[in-house]
Amino acid sequence: MKILLDTQLLLWALHEPERMPDPICVELADRRQEVFFSAASIWEIGIKASLGRDDFQFKPADVWRFAVMAGFAELTVTSAHGAAVAELPWHHRDPFDRLLIAQALSLPARLVTADAILMRYSELVQQVKVVSP
Repeated sequence: MKILLDTQLLLWALHEPERMPDPICVELADRRQEVFFSAASIWEIGIKASLGRDDFQFKPADVWRFAVMAGFAELTVTSAHGAAVAELPWHHRDPFDRLLIAQALSLPARLVTADAILMRYSELVQQVKVVSP
């Protein structure tokens, strides 16, 4: 099964892998496993970076580059993904998370997230428990 990382898990995988459970780290390191990150995550990171918050130091171009270097495949956002968002129930209001759900359902892929609310959408959503650093 393909894996799609949500934005938070993408950042952890690249910059704080110690926060992720070992089984997920093993899966991500397995070159036979197809791991995706969404262009929507880079967009979300870009918005957060542009706010200039002291607690968010990521640059979207760097995250994109490191994700590609890690062997993750970029998943573009298509009109079909956008249209699929309209069919989703309103379990979650975050537009980026809703788009990631639509993408995971379209592939299909297992969406790996720390957000328990997203599990309401599909059995394709896998919540991981955060490991305290």
